[in-house]
Amino acid sequence: MAGERILLVDDEKSIRSTLAAILTEEGYRPAAVGSGPEALTRLGEEVPDLVILDIWLPDMDGIETLAEVKRQWPELPVVMISGHGTIETAVKATKLGAYDYIEKPLSLEKTLLVIDRALEHARLERENRVLRERIERAHEIIGTSPTMIELRRQISTAAPSNGRVLIFGENGAGKELVARAIHALSARRERPFVEVNCAAIPDELIESELFGHEKGAFTGAIARRRGKFELADGGTLFLDEIGDMSLRTQAKVLRALEEQTVERIGGHEPVRVDTRVIAASNQALQELIGQGRFREDLFYRLNVIPIEVPPLRRRKEDVPLLVEHFFKTFSAEYGKRPKALSGDAMVCFMAYDWPGNVRELRNMVERLVIMTPGETIGPDDLPSPLRPADLAVVGDGAHQNLREARESFERAYIIAELRANGWNITKTSKQLGIGRVNLWRKLKSYGINPPRGKNGEAAPS
Repeated sequence: MAGERILLVDDEKSIRSTLAAILTEEGYRPAAVGSGPEALTRLGEEVPDLVILDIWLPDMDGIETLAEVKRQWPELPVVMISGHGTIETAVKATKLGAYDYIEKPLSLEKTLLVIDRALEHARLERENRVLRERIERAHEIIGTSPTMIELRRQISTAAPSNGRVLIFGENGAGKELVARAIHALSARRERPFVEVNCAAIPDELIESELFGHEKGAFTGAIARRRGKFELADGGTLFLDEIGDMSLRTQAKVLRALEEQTVERIGGHEPVRVDTRVIAASNQALQELIGQGRFREDLFYRLNVIPIEVPPLRRRKEDVPLLVEHFFKTFSAEYGKRPKALSGDAMVCFMAYDWPGNVRELRNMVERLVIMTPGETIGPDDLPSPLRPADLAVVGDGAHQNLREARESFERAYIIAELRANGWNITKTSKQLGIGRVNLWRKLKSYGINPPRGKNGEAAPS
């Protein structure tokens, strides 16, 4: 795509003017300077899409300039040019981060080709960063409740090690998010994260999926295929719902963990792999061991670092944060104006126990974003089972349940405001329209003792 800005850095005025004229004809927007310091000054004013940098420059040569450019703008592509370069110089420039190296006299065709490739490479790098950020946001762990703070602590402690992790939790609670967070914080984060849902793959295919197969190993094996253990080499293999894996496959997984090797179906040579295994289950594996459905030795191999993901009903103070996050996500995804729940609708969200956990809440918010025309969603807009009438038939304690939901919502809101204000009681009480003494009393009723003396405040007498 033409129109990109290119900074030319060369001490020869004829080369600057000639190359600038050619680039203008090609649709680019060139600017030219004659020295390294001038280039750095210009970059400080406006960062272009590409720099073409001569190696032989007065005062500050191209290699020094390149090093400084890469220090301040590491993602900016730089193409080096020189009429007196050596292989050693080219290698040094490449090690410092130059995209390519062109010798003078410049070939017009080659120069334009390198420029096009450098700009395309930079575009792909930007797209890759955007996709990574989008994926990270999609897999963000939301919540400020004590249980989620503890969960994050466990993740940050476990991640840097190579220890195997066994994640327990109900369906929809976020076990995969925890596994991805461990991988993202580990030394393996630049290597693959490979997921296998053991419950979704038939027994006759799971071994081929995990360990791969050789050509002709069975009917339909028309080519060699690497298994998930090999694909995750150097990275992380996430075995989700491992409790549904057959005993035969469990034995092979145990061997792979013990020997750090796998053998493809139909193969005879072991393949060495360096794969960190994280497993997860929504079942009580120790009960399955007692029933003879899960290997005890495999359990202890996997259960080096056990982590439990709490169900949503045990951290309801996180519901408002989750709702807000998903409303923003889906409003942006579907190109709709941002939506929000009314206070009464939020109470209904807090009163519901969410048996499907965060996944159910996420799907509910997505449904409301798509199907509700207004920007503020009230109780009457809520589908079953969130309608007040549905919540009212839960049982004799239904009204108490709704009252508790209101109290939970108020508690979550107050705590969120306090955290945002650095536990400044005076500032928060003014924002909420609550007297300072009343706010302290509410916190005391919640069993919360804010840090004393923070922001120069003390508890009221």
